[in-house]
Amino acid sequence: MGALSALEQTLENRLDALWARLLDREPVEVLDALRRACDDNAVVCREGRIMVPNAYDVELSDDVHDHLTRTGTDVGQALTDSLCRHAERRGYEFAGPLAVHVARAPDVPNGRYRVAGRVMEHVSADGFFYATH
Repeated sequence: MGALSALEQTLENRLDALWARLLDREPVEVLDALRRACDDNAVVCREGRIMVPNAYDVELSDDVHDHLTRTGTDVGQALTDSLCRHAERRGYEFAGPLAVHVARAPDVPNGRYRVAGRVMEHVSADGFFYATH
């Protein structure tokens, strides 16, 4: 691992630790589940090109949703930024503009969450800006 990659990994670990301290463990667990959904759906298209879904749905139980959003932090944006960095480290390409949608789901048991990744259909990259971090 190069020096820059090691520095990025250290910063990511510190960000995860800060999330865990500020908001208990849920954000780090949700982020890990989001990364797994990305990794589990990676498809090698050809040598050096790995595609992953560009749309992720994070469904939170009422208490987890309340807990994560009570500080006013934009949880969806923070998860999007972290997933973007994860994909860059792994050399993944998103199948279109990346979107992480966080929603309250009454059917998710208390204290839990559900994460799913998919390719968002009928989306044009026109008008979207892809920011690298």
